[in-house]
Amino acid sequence: MKKFHRIFVIVIDSLGIGAMPDAVDFGDEGADTLGHISESAEIFHIPNLQRLGMANLKKMKQVSQMEKPEAYYCALREASAGKDTMTGHWEMMGLKVTVPFKTFSEQGFPPDLIEELERRTGHKIIGNKSCSGTVILDELGEEEIATGHMIVYTSADSVLQICGNEETFDLKELYRCCEIARELTMREEWKVGRVIARPYVGRKRGEFKRTSNRHDYALKPFGKTAMDVLKDNGLDVISVGKIRDIFDGEGITRSERSNSSVHGMEQTAEIAKTDFHGLCYVNLVDFDALWGHRRNPQGYKEELERFDEKLGELLKYIGADDLLMITADHGNDPTYRGTDHTREKVPLLLYSPAFEMAGPLDEQDTFAVIGATVADNFGLAMPEGTIGRSLMKQLK
Repeated sequence: MKKFHRIFVIVIDSLGIGAMPDAVDFGDEGADTLGHISESAEIFHIPNLQRLGMANLKKMKQVSQMEKPEAYYCALREASAGKDTMTGHWEMMGLKVTVPFKTFSEQGFPPDLIEELERRTGHKIIGNKSCSGTVILDELGEEEIATGHMIVYTSADSVLQICGNEETFDLKELYRCCEIARELTMREEWKVGRVIARPYVGRKRGEFKRTSNRHDYALKPFGKTAMDVLKDNGLDVISVGKIRDIFDGEGITRSERSNSSVHGMEQTAEIAKTDFHGLCYVNLVDFDALWGHRRNPQGYKEELERFDEKLGELLKYIGADDLLMITADHGNDPTYRGTDHTREKVPLLLYSPAFEMAGPLDEQDTFAVIGATVADNFGLAMPEGTIGRSLMKQLK
């Protein structure tokens, strides 16, 4: 296969396609994000994913298989010990996470951390529990506005989240407090994967809305990734959405923030109109944040349909010198119990107009085939200590 000038990797955040063999160890036996979304809907219209072969990879009741799908497709198993966003993305780019990031979903954060955070920020902390962001705003937003207290909460993910009203708390103050929290949570006993600033607007319960000024303060990757190799060799590494936050800016030459998954696809289409040389790496978070965690299969289905429409627009700008990969970072079955991510296999679709053939590839034992394929395409070796093997030789 000839080498590609541009590669696009699009992550449909949380679009799992069935439980991993070890899902029972995570309490996720039977989880199936895409399958259960399909089962819950009467109509499911995703013609662009269909023609690429998504239904050939994952059976769906409303979406028929293609006799001649236009993409190569396979399932990916996660090699790392986790089911969160950072673990999934880091593995895609070659890093195997062997120790899961710390979570505090059972009891909230320990008193020592809360006391130190109060002392350093000057704000009394309220909340300190695992909760949905929208629920905790309805519960405590009015109190925060009235008192200047600071809402701190977590989730099933390895995160410490801080809410701040943009009009009364001030964005700069919110970011300052998050920077202090990130510093504190670098201690081993408190080390979470991300500290997240969660700004919102509104003045009373029922009217609060989170804004796009969210900012993630992530741990830096513990090693070099495929992205670093590209950047170090003068290639473009363009991030869209949360990618910059997930990698704390490492290995990135340009970043674009998105205010929604639809916006992220629109940004990607605009980037596809330019003559960059390298990788465009895209995360579309709404699937996970708005629909998976909130256990809303109808909303998830409709988001996939909006994505599919935007995918059709992007495909107009994917030429013979381009490779498009569509994948996911974990599952988040909106029909499953609880509100946590689910330990699932993820899809990988690989498409280029240059392909002379397409169809199924063997199931892969790591997400890292993505980064390895990207590096191989540009004639570069993956960094020492990374995992994954390239699929380039199988693309005809």
